[in-house]
Amino acid sequence: MEDLKQYEEKMEKSIANLQSELATIRAGRANPHILDKITVDYYGTPSTIQQVANVTVPEARMIQIQPWEQSLIKEIEKAIMTSDIGITPTNDGKCVRLVFPELTEERRKELAKDVKKKGEGAKVAVRNIRRDANDAVKKQSKANEISEDEVKQLEDKIQKLTDKYVADIEDIIESKSKDILTI
Repeated sequence: MEDLKQYEEKMEKSIANLQSELATIRAGRANPHILDKITVDYYGTPSTIQQVANVTVPEARMIQIQPWEQSLIKEIEKAIMTSDIGITPTNDGKCVRLVFPELTEERRKELAKDVKKKGEGAKVAVRNIRRDANDAVKKQSKANEISEDEVKQLEDKIQKLTDKYVADIEDIIESKSKDILTI
């Protein structure tokens, strides 16, 4: 059990997961990552929009999607309409455009709450990993594989790891909330 690496890696994954979830929340500016979870049917294969089109941000509040094949325009439009991003796409026959409206104060507050909720979920995940690590230490202690001093040291290390990752999550939430709430 002297190696806490596996638990640290799990905590890292929790943070990476939080960051990828937060990347899909729009903060007034156009961010191509909001399209990451949207898939289109490309000859029977579900593919992300980035795999079948060129995605650019020509202006601060606009995403332009230029499919490699014209036939995909309707598919891309339909996929965006059925997604939960809340923006109606427009197309000019060559490309699909998403124009992001200015966020209202109310919507900004909702998004900030959503960020906090996702952050709390990540903290819970980190704390669950801490519990698993502590359980593994206790099991080793019961089996007389490690001394009580080692148990105490390991539990301290596990707590320090947990504190570090919870603080990282706090920083990520703070940064994203500030990004959303400032105009």
